[in-house]
Amino acid sequence: MVTTAHPARIETHGIVLNGDLSVPSGARGLIVFAHGSGSGRHSGRNRAVAEALQRGQFATLLMDLLTEAEERVDVVTAEFRFDIPMLAERVVAAIDWAKAHPQLDALSIGLFGASTGAAAALIAAAERPDAVGAVVSRGGRPDLADEALPEVKAPTLLIVGGRDEVVIELNRQAFARLGGVKQLEIVPGATHLFEEPGALEKVSRLALDWFAQHLG
Repeated sequence: MVTTAHPARIETHGIVLNGDLSVPSGARGLIVFAHGSGSGRHSGRNRAVAEALQRGQFATLLMDLLTEAEERVDVVTAEFRFDIPMLAERVVAAIDWAKAHPQLDALSIGLFGASTGAAAALIAAAERPDAVGAVVSRGGRPDLADEALPEVKAPTLLIVGGRDEVVIELNRQAFARLGGVKQLEIVPGATHLFEEPGALEKVSRLALDWFAQHLG
């Protein structure tokens, strides 16, 4: 059963980020989604993964890392989606918001990052090592986390499509630099967006298993 989503407002550095918070009964952790490359909380792919996590009794926070004004500019210029330090700062703000939230403060936090959001998630995990218990990247660019990679202590799972050859190589390079427990999963036959039949379901199962193992 999918849990009802409630609006969340995260204030940071004079701006407000909008999110959708879903907390199933008996939640065993909170997964914060970090979208990338022009995507936001309405992403169908991330919503599908979030619903699978909710069925597995994880709370989810899908949030926009850009404001509405920034999104309008980014559609034309793509300048914000690759501002990794800014995106990471906003993921950190979401982590701090959750830790101060009376309904969420006791929950272990996992991060699910896609595309450039994966780099933002990894930097946030390095900056909040005591708060973040696990990270999953879907078709991500963990290489863009650069100097933060060796500082990541949270167990990290990198998921890449088998036909996404350039991103596979970038993930392998990042994987070699990651600190802590780590795993690289390649989904056979899948392209960058995991649009092939069964591909996204495979991502959801891998993510759920990883968070259940490391946050449960």
